[in-house]
Amino acid sequence: MKRNFLLFVLLYCVGFFACKQKTASSEKPVATTLPAHLKKAICCESNIPKRFASLTITKTATLEDVKTSEHSHTGMVWIKPGVFMMGADNKQASPDEYPKHKVTVNGFWMDVTEVTNAQFNRFVKATGYITTAERKPDWNELKKQLPPGTSKPDDSLLVAASLVFDPPNHKVDLNDYSQWWAWKKGANWKHPHGQGSSIKGKESYPVVHISWFDAVAYCKWAGKRLPTEAEWEWAARGGLQNKIYPWGDKPVDEGKVKANTWQGHFPDHNTLRDKFYGLAPVASFAPNGYGLYDMAGNAWEWCADYYHSQYYETIANGAVNPRGPTNSYDPDEPYAKKRVIRGGSFLCNDSYCSGYRVARRMKSTEDSGMEHVGFRCIADK
Repeated sequence: MKRNFLLFVLLYCVGFFACKQKTASSEKPVATTLPAHLKKAICCESNIPKRFASLTITKTATLEDVKTSEHSHTGMVWIKPGVFMMGADNKQASPDEYPKHKVTVNGFWMDVTEVTNAQFNRFVKATGYITTAERKPDWNELKKQLPPGTSKPDDSLLVAASLVFDPPNHKVDLNDYSQWWAWKKGANWKHPHGQGSSIKGKESYPVVHISWFDAVAYCKWAGKRLPTEAEWEWAARGGLQNKIYPWGDKPVDEGKVKANTWQGHFPDHNTLRDKFYGLAPVASFAPNGYGLYDMAGNAWEWCADYYHSQYYETIANGAVNPRGPTNSYDPDEPYAKKRVIRGGSFLCNDSYCSGYRVARRMKSTEDSGMEHVGFRCIADK
């Protein structure tokens, strides 16, 4: 079956990565240490195989060819400087969200929405850029990442491809990612569901199947950059302090629809309460207090920082404009180089994945791009 796309290689070469109002004076204190009962959460972004590691070898030349264009603040909003408590806000928090710590950030401009297909298309037309998902993996490079003697995969699998959501029609083991992810030949930002699919009529949808390298290349061309993890969380909170979501503490499925998420039983049944099965056009739901759309749900968003599971412990006493750790470390895959992603996606469900919490940290290998991963940019001036 398509879902079992690389099971013969999984034991060796794939990685796993886990899916304006003021604070009231009567607000309860927020815990800053990890509760003893806390267990590792399963998420829509958990147990997803990374893309072939060899692609990190070929990205540099393509990225360096990108020239910076003139940038403007059109479609951006100024995020004022400030101080906030970064990290865990409720019992759904994962261990890497602790300890909660004080962070100071400078002001910056941020894209009001995730980068869209139309915007990314202009970038590609101007530069000729080829995304990670559009490039064929090189076995001679790939085997360097594997134990000696590992057999070469069939050539039919060493093709330009990406990961596409391919849901079952029945309940499945949520620890088995292969039940809802398929490695599809020809899947990329222009063909989000594989060969034969198209983004025609979806110009205002967030661009996806974007690796960290692709996002950095676009930012360079646009004269912008990716936000740090701290900048992203400060912006996502929208002026609220110690709240769980960009809109406050009200549960995502209580009251009016607040974001593009998964309603129903994941991954086999979506009630479509939010009117969208997959991605939605950007700005389909109300913005947060800073006027930013889709800081919860729709598509995960790349950040500049390396991911390190214990990074918050190193800045427990506070930090000013933190830029993240100097190296990557994920205990689930200690040799993979990963970057932070934030915000959750259309696949997140409160009973399974709380990725749309503002404090929720997630990670992915730099060369990974999927149907629910995109980005937005910021600028310092």
